[in-house]
Amino acid sequence: MKKSVSKFLKIALPLALGIFLIIWSYSRFSAAQLTEIKTHFKAADYTYVILAVVLSILSHLFRAVRWNLMLAPLGYQPKLLNNFMAISIAYLMNIFIPKSGEVSRGIVINKYEEVPFDKAFGTIISERVIDLVFLLGFTLVALWLQYDVLYEYLTQLIPIAKLAYLFFGVVAFGVLFLLFLKYSRSALRQKIKGFLSGLRDGVFTIFTMKKKGLFLLQTCIIWGLYLLSFYVSLFALEATSGIALGTIIITFVVGSFSFAFTNSGFGSYPFFVAGILAVFGVAETVGTAFGWIVWTSNIVTLIAFGGLSLLFLPLYNQKKV
Repeated sequence: MKKSVSKFLKIALPLALGIFLIIWSYSRFSAAQLTEIKTHFKAADYTYVILAVVLSILSHLFRAVRWNLMLAPLGYQPKLLNNFMAISIAYLMNIFIPKSGEVSRGIVINKYEEVPFDKAFGTIISERVIDLVFLLGFTLVALWLQYDVLYEYLTQLIPIAKLAYLFFGVVAFGVLFLLFLKYSRSALRQKIKGFLSGLRDGVFTIFTMKKKGLFLLQTCIIWGLYLLSFYVSLFALEATSGIALGTIIITFVVGSFSFAFTNSGFGSYPFFVAGILAVFGVAETVGTAFGWIVWTSNIVTLIAFGGLSLLFLPLYNQKKV
């Protein structure tokens, strides 16, 4: 019973948050602003949107290639198309059930390439850890490029005294957390240490594989394509085509993190993208239209490729099933 409730909440809460953000954000717009948002949709140059989608799909293909680098030391070399379709299905599953994509990806590659699920899942987690490191790297670059603007914005939003309290609160929490890990004997402590150990192993996988340089190169290409796809999509609207590099990177970072809040960014992606662009002087109506254009084009693509992969996988692997 508890597991059923937990599963329901994992699906329902992110979905509810997304719906709330959509209703709340649009309730703040006047009739004239809503009309303006529609005008931006109509005036958008969708050639750039299509090009951005192509770049995004190319990044998925490189992700499929990179996966074989991680599976090779374990003695497996799946077909590239099976890797690509497993990844496509994972993205599809994440739209409807948050965090289910990693599991479904492991199941698919186990069924069609006979890679043990635990080994496949381990490489997927390792991959996610490496990707998180790269995303944090982009975050640091964004903060460095736009430190002054963000600092001014935060100090206006939250007084310096409260920021100081927040900083010391985070430090105190960190110290208490480390003491808990060192001295506690609870089951929770064992779970947390096990999780952190898995993260550590995932990060250090890159240092134990044979083709480290190629792995790093492919990871850079993947994230370069992500950023390039986002950059190209900015030209779809005239009002977003000339924003500064620092703004581009920090908006990209905020958009990437927003996917974790709801079902693949449902409701949250346009909301947070519009919010951060507004900080840098882009009208909220423009940011909202841009956020929805980028999010919708990507989701439609993921659904299309994921759905086709579900249909094509059994046909492509007829002799194996």
